[in-house]
Amino acid sequence: MLEDAVQAAGLQAAGKDEVRTAGFRLENRSFSKGTFVLEGLETSKLFIDGKAVSDKSFSLEPGTHEVIVRYMDTPENTRPAVSVAVEKGDARIAEGGSRLFSLDINTIGESCSGVDVSPSGKLMTVSHSMKDSKGKSSGWTEIINVADSRTIFTTDKRVSWLSGSDELCYEKTAASGRSLVAFNPLTMAERTICAELPEHSYTLSPDESYLILNIETEGPKEGSVHQVVNPEDRQPGYRDRNSLAKYDIRTGMVQPLTFGYHNAYLADISRDGGKILFNTYKDEFGPRPTSKVSCYEMDMKTLAVTPVFENDGFVGSVRYSPAADKVMAMGSAEAFNRIGCTLPEDRYPNEYEYQLYIIDLASKEITPLTKDFDPSPQSWEWSRTDDRIYMVTEDGDKSSLYRIDPTTSKAEKVTSSEENVMRFSMADNAPVLVWYGESLSNFRRVYQIDTKKGKEKMVRDFNPSRLDGVRLGEGGSYSFTSSRGDEITAYYVLPPDFDSSRKYPMIVFYYGGCSPTTRYCIGAYSPQLYAAQGYVFLVVNPSGASGFGQEFASRHVNTAGEGVAEDIIECTEHFCADNQFVDKSHIGCFSASYGGFMTQLLLTKTDMFATGISHAGISSHTSYWGEGYWGYSYSQTSMADSYPWNRKDLYVDRSPLYNADKIHTPLLFVHGSADTNVPIGESIQMFTALKLLGQDTAFVVVDGENHHILEFDKNRQWLRTMSAWFAKYLKEDSSWWDELYPAKNL
Repeated sequence: MLEDAVQAAGLQAAGKDEVRTAGFRLENRSFSKGTFVLEGLETSKLFIDGKAVSDKSFSLEPGTHEVIVRYMDTPENTRPAVSVAVEKGDARIAEGGSRLFSLDINTIGESCSGVDVSPSGKLMTVSHSMKDSKGKSSGWTEIINVADSRTIFTTDKRVSWLSGSDELCYEKTAASGRSLVAFNPLTMAERTICAELPEHSYTLSPDESYLILNIETEGPKEGSVHQVVNPEDRQPGYRDRNSLAKYDIRTGMVQPLTFGYHNAYLADISRDGGKILFNTYKDEFGPRPTSKVSCYEMDMKTLAVTPVFENDGFVGSVRYSPAADKVMAMGSAEAFNRIGCTLPEDRYPNEYEYQLYIIDLASKEITPLTKDFDPSPQSWEWSRTDDRIYMVTEDGDKSSLYRIDPTTSKAEKVTSSEENVMRFSMADNAPVLVWYGESLSNFRRVYQIDTKKGKEKMVRDFNPSRLDGVRLGEGGSYSFTSSRGDEITAYYVLPPDFDSSRKYPMIVFYYGGCSPTTRYCIGAYSPQLYAAQGYVFLVVNPSGASGFGQEFASRHVNTAGEGVAEDIIECTEHFCADNQFVDKSHIGCFSASYGGFMTQLLLTKTDMFATGISHAGISSHTSYWGEGYWGYSYSQTSMADSYPWNRKDLYVDRSPLYNADKIHTPLLFVHGSADTNVPIGESIQMFTALKLLGQDTAFVVVDGENHHILEFDKNRQWLRTMSAWFAKYLKEDSSWWDELYPAKNL
């Protein structure tokens, strides 16, 4: 029984016959159940978080909750009081005005979804998105004066800057069709660029004389009984083809530019509109790689086509340099016959450890720009003002902004105030860069940087709208030297109001290969969400992750998790030895996709974890290789030139399914029923194995969801499910799990 809450509720006695409202807050880190006891309040109504409570009982998810009592104040109310009887959990009267991070904070509210600076650098746009409590999405764009950060106006239209001017453009829709309109944000004057837009998607040329149309042609259809021509033919839309055409805005004439079987996609248009870059793709089922890309340049006057490169299986995006005399390409270290590779010939690079290459269009000479640069580029822009290439990189467990000199390959870090740079945009004709990002302890913020002076300024702060008054857990870095002599890095978040003299349960998160787990505040696996529930949250970036250099990343290839799992186990052991506040008997682990596989693999190797969660995890490398839409193609990265018939040690011996009898730890499987990346059968077969072995396991299916759980209500239930499972085994409290999934007699 909590203490009498009269003062906290602000109740008044012996008044007139009138309706009064009083309120207080309850706070709980664990799922809590109980009842309210109302004394001297015969006529009253009770509300928790805005919802009426009819029978005075409550079930509260972790967080801070607003309790409102609406009552009739009469002379007979001699001593009105509210008290709380807690049956389960740790609910208590909250003191002060702060609140705990919660599921609502993590999934509801305003966010930044994009930034874009005008060519002159004088104006910028910030895109806002909003998700309300019912899951409804909305959005708007703010146009801002860069000099003083003043808002000029906002619009709900989708707008973008025109090339070479400070005009925005957007589409108008009328009964007669669509048109493309430009307007000046300062004068609001409008002009029509294209009065009749074709039905296809398009890209406007910088000189506004033509559109490049992306024409999708539907492929041949078959009945319910049909032949699958090749492994990719299972995917919806695989038989459709994309071609390019030029739409002359003045005449309305459409001129086909590409044709044939292979898909063609626009990559870039030169700034004068005279030339375009486009890519074609083709599948070659046989030795790795099975998909190859070719890049071509087309003269828009003569339509003459010149190859930039052909049939490379390791190149991704391409784009022009400012003068269009060079092409920048991003690909793996195996691109262009391994010209950017630092590994021995018999060592396979990780295809997700990206490199940048410069191709001189006149000489066709290729320069591996980032060969000796360990962070992995993810996006880039080539500045016209200082001829430097600016790039967002995976930089260990951070996402950092760098710039690199294309003539010397010398890179330097650009000062940024957040740990996770997410998106950026550069002005064409001024040293202005705008970007947004976040950190472990704050949500998204928008900044502008004077790239000449190196000065940074915050433009917009989305933190208050989501986190005002929220007590966040303190984050920090951790590293240790593994038994193999490697420095393995991690980061952690501690519970709010942390007390080093206490013992806390801990949750370990990881990905297990490919991209590193960077630092962020709000999201699917938010460290703050679990820290607010009273857990230490430890994130490990084991060997095999990109962003730490080619050699480190290459350990993802042909290991099937061997060595990676040991890094996670050793990091957990070292962190516990160095931090006595961790309750070693209550440590959980979880992740998704390859990380879901890693959860299963970890539990075949150690009993140190009290429980684990595998979301959309791979249990058998063989079945995943053959059944997932991208199974065999992703395996070209993780199992390069290794197949079920020539590497039984990888596909069988290191698959959790074939080691299921070694798991003695409670394990939850969560999977979307429509997952086309990792088919749900991967969880089904492992769940079945553990059931037959008599192990403690559970399986939760999210109907209709794919690899990511995106639908609002299902996403929230998915997050609740994982928290409830951890509470059951790390707090030894099954009440939340039992509430979500009551026992059934089947």
